[in-house]
Amino acid sequence: MSSQTPQQKVQLPDEELDWIQMRIESGPVFPESTKEKMMRKIKENPLVPIGCIATACALGYGLYNFRTGNRRMSQMMMRARIAAQGFTVVALIAGVVMTYGKKDDK
Repeated sequence: MSSQTPQQKVQLPDEELDWIQMRIESGPVFPESTKEKMMRKIKENPLVPIGCIATACALGYGLYNFRTGNRRMSQMMMRARIAAQGFTVVALIAGVVMTYGKKDDK
């Protein structure tokens, strides 16, 4: 005695299925690794890592000169560090503006 019930089809409104269509249209999603994301960001705006490296070098050399007692060079390196930090901030802002401009063109 098996009683089979006919399958009932449920009609859903189209609004509830929009996310399915969007997912089909967007294609497969492959998350990028941290290394891949870092390399993509460096390629998009290579001036930021250059500024970061310049800042770190000026800071390190300035601290070295401070420790060895060369006050004049230490003071110059601290000023160079400020300049490098300023360059990095300007590069960041320029990169954001350029990225925003590219998204508006699409």
